[in-house]
Amino acid sequence: MTEFPQLKVAEPTADYQLRLHFSNGEVRLFDVRPYLDKGIFKELRDPTYFRSVCVDNEAVTWPHEQDFSPETLYLRSRPAENADTDSEGKRQDPVSVSAY
Repeated sequence: MTEFPQLKVAEPTADYQLRLHFSNGEVRLFDVRPYLDKGIFKELRDPTYFRSVCVDNEAVTWPHEQDFSPETLYLRSRPAENADTDSEGKRQDPVSVSAY
């Protein structure tokens, strides 16, 4: 069984990514955009609702039961070598820190 570092903080960015802070000091970016047209995740398109993300038992969750597991978050995120830019080099500002 693979051990993953514990997720400590999730910061939503303005373009539907999550900046994830893990217990081992890693900062990774998880892109939520591929999920925004799928089932219960459609509600995440609302920027205000997207910012209501929190960390619960190492998963990211929203009030209406949308969630991503710790394994999915770690395996499908990318290291944020430059946490201020996305994969296209555009600046990414966190819109709020709402997870503990």
